[in-house]
Amino acid sequence: MEVINTLGRRKTAVARVYMTKGKGKFTINKKDYKDFFPIDVLQAKINQPFELTGTTGKYDLNVNVAGGGINGQVEAVRLGISRALVKINEENKPLLKEEGLMTRDPRMVERKKPGQPKARKKFQFSKR
Repeated sequence: MEVINTLGRRKTAVARVYMTKGKGKFTINKKDYKDFFPIDVLQAKINQPFELTGTTGKYDLNVNVAGGGINGQVEAVRLGISRALVKINEENKPLLKEEGLMTRDPRMVERKKPGQPKARKKFQFSKR
């Protein structure tokens, strides 16, 4: 099996996922994923697609992730992993889609508008 290359995005985080057959070694930005994401909840999010499809420990991951915060990065990586698993085996798609892992979350920060202090907030109105 050659390297499977997919992309995952969430807010401003972008994750490039390179998946190969292996023993379950996950590298994120040249660090082990447990060092990069030290919180158990975040590690569980990364493992979620593998647990749903029953492929835990069968693939090695090399991930480059940039932008956004820690949670956005984890969810971007999770989307990239889910897309890679679907490329490997199309039968994984209904399982992952049912859990909402195949959906690109479009919610992003709304831009600041001119003449306002923030995106929606207005300067104080003075009648007189």
